[in-house]
Amino acid sequence: MRKTVFTFFAVCAALLPAAAAQLVRGPYIEDPTQSTMVLRWQTDEDTPSWLEYGPVPRCNQLMTITPSSTSHKAILYGLVPNQDYCYRLYVYNQAKDGVQVPLEGSFRTLFSPERKEVKFLALGNTGAPQPVAGEDGIIPPDFAAEARRALAARMKDRKTDFFIHTGNITHSGLNADADREFFTPFKEVLARNPLLVALGPNEYGPDRAQQSSKSFLRANYSNFHSMSWGTGTPKYYTFDTANARFIFLDANAIYGAVWAPSLEEDSAQMKWLKTALTSNVEGKWKIVVINAPLYSTGPITPNNEAASKLIKLFENYKVNLVLQGNSPNYERTFPMFRGEPNVRGVTYVTLGAAGLEPQKRITGDSSTARYVAAYHYALGEIVDRKLTLKVFDQTDNQIDTIDIYLR
Repeated sequence: MRKTVFTFFAVCAALLPAAAAQLVRGPYIEDPTQSTMVLRWQTDEDTPSWLEYGPVPRCNQLMTITPSSTSHKAILYGLVPNQDYCYRLYVYNQAKDGVQVPLEGSFRTLFSPERKEVKFLALGNTGAPQPVAGEDGIIPPDFAAEARRALAARMKDRKTDFFIHTGNITHSGLNADADREFFTPFKEVLARNPLLVALGPNEYGPDRAQQSSKSFLRANYSNFHSMSWGTGTPKYYTFDTANARFIFLDANAIYGAVWAPSLEEDSAQMKWLKTALTSNVEGKWKIVVINAPLYSTGPITPNNEAASKLIKLFENYKVNLVLQGNSPNYERTFPMFRGEPNVRGVTYVTLGAAGLEPQKRITGDSSTARYVAAYHYALGEIVDRKLTLKVFDQTDNQIDTIDIYLR
């Protein structure tokens, strides 16, 4: 396999410019299934790339070549469920007579139903503006950047299956800010965990309430992330792995995003959601990811319009856990049913401070079981009929843990 790589770049070398390309983003992984995976990366100039991959430890069993470009995407077909794969990514060295030291990563395909074991990482609100100099000319410390680096350093050593983001990847929604606020600090995490996102209002841009914002999502968010699971993708989608169903919603129409999908009763997203909650779900965990907080005592108050449309639906269809974002804090509710703590109810967890400065609790409510104003990430694990969610701050101090059992 290595001989094939060197032979190919030797043939191409004379046709390319003298300087060596540098990887400026990635590689990162998205769109996992039981038999396919997508790897993406960007280079600072046009170059072909060579990707070797295979089941661990045979990382050079197969090879795919991407044509000369700055934006690269490789779809890996013919994979098998429940399998660990590893890969190596090559681009030319400076002299164009060989390749640079490869970037390496690994991933797991989604699990078949009998596996009944899932591990995942989750966080939200990585976006935060870069500090600017004050009148005295002094630039304040960039606490958001420090927090992202610290969280990523803790997360990269976790062996997990995928990485959930509850939205607001950048503060501006711009692709130009995505490296500084997300792809660079979390590079090692993204090289090993497929990325799954519930869009936040930032993804629709600052002018989301204007008709002129139509192209913003496509020009920015869709420029670096896409999904293929359903008719609403990348805005809303679902996937099954092991004995769990994960459902990602888009509630941004309620935040004024005119091009976001509706949550009205007869809308395409709501009809799709009811199907996702009822079709072939016997014995499965139902976990919803949404940016808008339906319960919140933090600085972003509950999204009452979304809550009125979704809470009762989640209770009726026995959703087990809702991961929500937007509010810059960590908060967990008791299991909630018909507005009161009840063991029959749904647990809501806000994961919203992985860059944006954590904020203290604003109001009190009987729904709240735990509230912490700290930068944080979550580690989830499903083992058969038990789900454990552990939450850690930027020093890896465990600030909360919860066990939920499948009803």
